[in-house]
Amino acid sequence: MIEIERKFLVKSDAFKAEAISKKRIVQGYLSTNPERSVRVRIKGDAGFITVKGISNASGMSRFEWEKEIPVTEAEQLLNICEEGVISKTRYNVNVGDCIFEVDEFYDANEGLILAEVELKSETDEFVKPDWLADEVTGDIKYYNSQLSKNPFKKWSV
Repeated sequence: MIEIERKFLVKSDAFKAEAISKKRIVQGYLSTNPERSVRVRIKGDAGFITVKGISNASGMSRFEWEKEIPVTEAEQLLNICEEGVISKTRYNVNVGDCIFEVDEFYDANEGLILAEVELKSETDEFVKPDWLADEVTGDIKYYNSQLSKNPFKKWSV
């Protein structure tokens, strides 16, 4: 249940032409404590509750537990979440042996596009597509739990 991933900014929408699927996601947080965030998500027609632990020193690895729940329960839980619900579309893009999950954010986070790739180990090598920009792995301001509290549109550029 340890998730290993790297996160990147995205510099163009070229990934959309390569996407094998896309789903709308709405998510909120019952807790945004960095040591253990609790997320409620509706992804397409499925509901989920997820608990994430604190990241390790590299920012690549952290505990993650997720369970599918009925959408009706996810909708009820979203009603009691902390302020700052996140809305985005997730695109899955095959690149080499990996699948990149690319999130295009809306509302208070509009203009932000992030890509994540899950790895089996922190030392795994992978093909970096041309549409990737700077790596932001471990930068807490790009965690969805933090984007719910301090959205992208409020950042000074």
